[in-house]
Amino acid sequence: MLKEERQDFIIKQINLHNKVLSSDLSIKLNVSEDTVRRDLNELAESGKILKVHGGALSKSFHYPFQANDVYAKESKKHIAQKVIQLLKDDMTVLVGGGTTMIEVARLIPDGLKCTFFTVSPLVALELAEHNSVTVILLGGQLSKNAQINIGAQVVNQLYEIKVDLCILGANSISLEEGVTDSDWEVVQVKKAMMRSAKKVVIMSIAEKLNSSQDLKVCDLSNVHYLVTDLKPSIPSLKGYTKAVTVL
Repeated sequence: MLKEERQDFIIKQINLHNKVLSSDLSIKLNVSEDTVRRDLNELAESGKILKVHGGALSKSFHYPFQANDVYAKESKKHIAQKVIQLLKDDMTVLVGGGTTMIEVARLIPDGLKCTFFTVSPLVALELAEHNSVTVILLGGQLSKNAQINIGAQVVNQLYEIKVDLCILGANSISLEEGVTDSDWEVVQVKKAMMRSAKKVVIMSIAEKLNSSQDLKVCDLSNVHYLVTDLKPSIPSLKGYTKAVTVL
């Protein structure tokens, strides 16, 4: 594989999953970690990604307020429009972070009266733009990679609340593996969030379907709604519609 092809693959993986590990890329590309590190350094120097210890991050995920090139932005807006239909007055809603969740926060209808708990400072700021909603930010250690609050303090706070709806983005999702991620601390927070909710909504652009990462968040049986940018009736979603309500 040519260097340009490797780097295109790396950018695609970062856009899809927000974060990649050098070790994982080395296996997928069948090249040494030194080769991957050189590619990541070049991409970082050209301003296309953010290089971090052990891997890289998506710039649009890390700086969603400034970025004009959020990956699959229109698809994420379409997902957000579907999610908004699940919100009703007087609901208590627990939400995660990520660029799709920020699109949801931006589309909150004027006058909707809900209480939102969130672990994401960025999402909290977007939600706070709406005068009719109450926003409660759960505090803890800020993950510089995931841009959400993590750790025992957050998990303990989550044990103390019960909400009507939990809305989370998916790093990867498949019929066999369920919802998966690559960050241990983030997985623990997501699991605690799901335990606090009567119903769970998972959001995923189509390109993340049928992919998996090393750490399991939950099986599809623990999810009530899967919201994608596709029409639920298309054949590629048939397996998912048997396991969960697809919107």
